[in-house]
Amino acid sequence: MSKLNIIDKGGGLFLIDGDLTFATIDKRTLKASSFLNSGKDVTIDLAQVACTDSAGLALLIEWLKRARARRTHLHFRNIPQQLLTLAKLSGFDKTSHFQSHAD
Repeated sequence: MSKLNIIDKGGGLFLIDGDLTFATIDKRTLKASSFLNSGKDVTIDLAQVACTDSAGLALLIEWLKRARARRTHLHFRNIPQQLLTLAKLSGFDKTSHFQSHAD
């Protein structure tokens, strides 16, 4: 299990490092959405995510919800295949956020 870190790369780009799982996502992670205030366009790069489960998908959906409320355009880059599969099983693969997994 790798601890979840949100790394600010500047210019509205954030790198997610670690696992997106039930074991690594907690209330503190959910409250740590202030990065969505960094501009009108925010990109989250998931290339460093090693392991994920349905909690990871739920977190991305929660970030989308919060971004929409803040009128921020949220983009995901390098979505792991595991998350794309979960999105497909849940019907979220139809949204533009989960259609492409690499830049």
